[in-house]
Amino acid sequence: MPDDETQTPTLNRRETLNRGGAAHTPAGPQAPRLPGAAEAPAPWLLRLIAVGLVLAALNLRPAITSLGALLEEVRDGLHMSGSVAGVLTSVPPLCFAVFGVMAPRLARRFGAGAVVCAGMAAIAAGLVIRPYIGSTAGFLAASALALMGIAVSNILMPVIVKRWFPDRVGTMTGLYSMALALGTALAAAVTVPLTSAMGGSWQSGLAVWAVLAALAVLPWIVLVRDRTPAPGTPAPDLSASGQASRQASRPADAPALRITRSRTAWGLACFFGLQATAAYITMGWMPQIFRDAGVSAGTAGVLLAVTMAMGVPLAFVIPRVAGRLKQQGPIVVVLGLCGLIGYGGLYLAPAAGAWVWAVLLGVANCAFPLALTMIGMRSRTGAGVVRLSAFAQSTGYLLSIPGPLLVGVLYQHSGGWGLPIALMAGLMIPQMVAGVLAGRDRTVEDEC
Repeated sequence: MPDDETQTPTLNRRETLNRGGAAHTPAGPQAPRLPGAAEAPAPWLLRLIAVGLVLAALNLRPAITSLGALLEEVRDGLHMSGSVAGVLTSVPPLCFAVFGVMAPRLARRFGAGAVVCAGMAAIAAGLVIRPYIGSTAGFLAASALALMGIAVSNILMPVIVKRWFPDRVGTMTGLYSMALALGTALAAAVTVPLTSAMGGSWQSGLAVWAVLAALAVLPWIVLVRDRTPAPGTPAPDLSASGQASRQASRPADAPALRITRSRTAWGLACFFGLQATAAYITMGWMPQIFRDAGVSAGTAGVLLAVTMAMGVPLAFVIPRVAGRLKQQGPIVVVLGLCGLIGYGGLYLAPAAGAWVWAVLLGVANCAFPLALTMIGMRSRTGAGVVRLSAFAQSTGYLLSIPGPLLVGVLYQHSGGWGLPIALMAGLMIPQMVAGVLAGRDRTVEDEC
């Protein structure tokens, strides 16, 4: 089994050889290239893209975790009920499901770099607008704008890694997953102190994260005009021979279009959706669980930060370990058991063992980088990764929508956290089953 640096065998070997030939013979004659093949990118460009990936990943969760840290203040300021707050915490997966479907089509038309650049700009605009709009409907609309930018960037991160770093998929996936976890934890940890430092205004505490999003726009400006097709997709050829070639190759590509026939794709979508359910319930409600147990607002935010910070080292380690295994089921089970123990602790002694439960739930939340890694491993081609990423993430986020909303309804009508926590724990069982199914050593092309 190849290691994580070569976990996309057919495409990676071909692209690595093409790039390697161009890199090692700068003065000699150019090696023959297939039509549509790209020349080796300059080292400075790869470094800039790596920086862009890190900055983009840092912005994929602060819009959510900063809100979780100040949810009580936002509810009071906008006069929200518990059920409406549940709707608010369900908005992220809803937007990810709806707008994520658009990402592949937008990337084909405008280029993945341009779409991510626009996504970062949308995040910045939404974060600036939403605290000051003055109504619940406006707050939801501005949040949706920011989440739209997050949604398309979510889908395109694996695509960009595959496009620019085909021989380092595991390493780069780990890098941006680690940056994503860092941004998540940072927003959870410092939003409350920042709010206090800025006079106690929750509006300022939420709006400040727009600065980080605006900074993330800059590296992607270089790629706004990049129209290089997604990996595994030939460059457009409008000649008669090019059209004939495309027609001839269509039967070979057809199976990838029937991704809904793949059990692995459905298993991965369910696994992704259930881990997203747990993640967004955690980000949206865990600080409130601790606050209702008698923990201060600042400490509750730090506890959420600890949960999210567990993903910083593990998001780099887990993809590399997963890439070396033929089946990822054992990792899925270990993460699931950590989640079950953590939820059990929240149920029995939320305040007494708060730090232990925060760590265990942080380990369980590392199912996200594992899911991203499996997306790259469950397809043999770059085009397959694009389709599988869009299907698994969009379907998964669609499946995760009811979870945070149901938690809010149960919390309001039961008057406590017993039933919501029991629901969270119960969902870990199907998550483990779906993850074991998705982690089998096969590709979606074999099943379509």
